Amino acid sequence: METLEEYKQIERSIIKRFRKEIFGPFVRAIKKYEMIEPNDKIAVCISGGKDSMLLAKCMQEILRHGKMPFELVFLVMNPGYNKENHEKILQNAEKLNIPITIFETQIFDAVKEIKDSPCYLCARMRRGYLYSKAKELGCNKIALGHHFDDVIETILMSILYGAEMKTMMPKVISQNFENMELIRPLYFVKEEHIIKWAKYNNLDFIRCACRFTENLENDDMASKRLEMKKLINELRKVYENVDINIMQSAHNVNLDTLIGYKKDGVEYDFLDLYNKRKQEKIKKDKKEDK
Repeated sequence: METLEEYKQIERSIIKRFRKEIFGPFVRAIKKYEMIEPNDKIAVCISGGKDSMLLAKCMQEILRHGKMPFELVFLVMNPGYNKENHEKILQNAEKLNIPITIFETQIFDAVKEIKDSPCYLCARMRRGYLYSKAKELGCNKIALGHHFDDVIETILMSILYGAEMKTMMPKVISQNFENMELIRPLYFVKEEHIIKWAKYNNLDFIRCACRFTENLENDDMASKRLEMKKLINELRKVYENVDINIMQSAHNVNLDTLIGYKKDGVEYDFLDLYNKRKQEKIKKDKKEDK
């Protein structure tokens, strides 16, 4: 009996063994939020971690099995990885049969002297470089590997630390790069299933790999995100579906019960609508009395 090549076994695990946990939610997010359109050219951005590598494989699968014509570029930016991590990315790309395009930057060196939130600055710089390179390659979209847990952690962080209600959007129009969009196809895929997929296939990926990773407590945003991850894990022990409910809350916002909200940069207060309704009620009551 002929044994499948390793990368084909890994691909099969996505659409067979983990269809319900990974491929199904992946396809559902793409359809629900209309992430892929005919003739798109999408740069799948690969950091080398488990999330972006899985994203690359899922995108290959939907291109192979889907009916919509579009193109993929698998983009790896080297922000200054050490030799070991750089080699691991190359090895995993070869093992997974992902034809990557690599370009070099010096982001790690640029932020090494930053004391306040270096991870935030690093992320912004990475995003800019990825947009720029993707546009240079003729792409109109970039795809990032943010998953379900990233979304609910962002929601909680905004409430508990930012005193506002906002979330990580499934797709975003770039404000700085013309005709470019960002999509997050793993929006409904839980991190625990990504970890299980990697373990099932004996895959070992790099983590953050930057020089700040071992000292996360010095970065406010990174430490807060870690706090949210721990908090959600504790809440799951008490409320089994708490993560799903947090996600659904972002889809079921009832503006009639909010004290205030912002839309397109304009602030709205509930009293504005309240007083308007009060005056309408008074007029209605007067007409009925007549």
